[in-house]
Amino acid sequence: MIPEFILRAILASIMVSVLLGLLSPIINTKGLAFLTHALFHTLLFGAVLGMILALILNSYGVVLLVALIVTILLLILIAHLEKLGFTSDSAVGIISSFVAGLTVLGFGILYKVMATRPYFPLTQNIVSYLTGDIFLLTLDDLTVLTIGGTTAFFALLLLYRDFLYLSFDPEGMESYGGNTRGYLTILYVLVGVMGALIVQTVGLITLQVVAVLPGAIAIMVSSDLRKVLAVSLFLTITVQLSSVVLAYFTGIPPSGIATILLGTVYGALLFRR
Repeated sequence: MIPEFILRAILASIMVSVLLGLLSPIINTKGLAFLTHALFHTLLFGAVLGMILALILNSYGVVLLVALIVTILLLILIAHLEKLGFTSDSAVGIISSFVAGLTVLGFGILYKVMATRPYFPLTQNIVSYLTGDIFLLTLDDLTVLTIGGTTAFFALLLLYRDFLYLSFDPEGMESYGGNTRGYLTILYVLVGVMGALIVQTVGLITLQVVAVLPGAIAIMVSSDLRKVLAVSLFLTITVQLSSVVLAYFTGIPPSGIATILLGTVYGALLFRR
């Protein structure tokens, strides 16, 4: 009989794979790899604030909520800076710099609060945010991931064609009356929401790799959009499920295995070229 935590890990892997499989090609075509780096900082800052509030309120359920709200607000701020005329890299760099400093400050406050309260569950929470451990997902975590992920999936699917136009021909979109800044803001929000939802499964340290490489590999394999999507989805599902199985037998964190597998595939394709 398959253990319950393995079933939760498999279901979570499928949801994460579908989200990343669809999102990764857009990240690559729109050039948002640097944004995923900023996402790392904003999620970590939001998680630290959430953990401080969790200790004060004695409710660990607020961590994800606070991380999600902070991430969305900061990504909207990045989109607003771009609207003011800053380049995408400049806007991301400005926000990331401030957030990195605030995160260090937040950790200092967190340690002081932790010293006055029982914090073992919170310590485990910090580790799962940084390294990711899909085996630690509870039924409540899986429920949040499923509901939130399904909502984000349909939102992404509904606007997918518009996001592609935004990636390949933003000027043409503007000429036809399309609100490129509005779509860009929505895309940034979706990236933030998906990142916050999957961070406990893939970890902040490896989030950028698993968000960028599937789409990059798919684009190397084919230039046909449908094939790119198919390859990205197939690759993410295969890698995520394989990492769960290998992690179960080896005891190695699945996020690390997934990163190594994606890096190996990407390196092999580069070598063949």
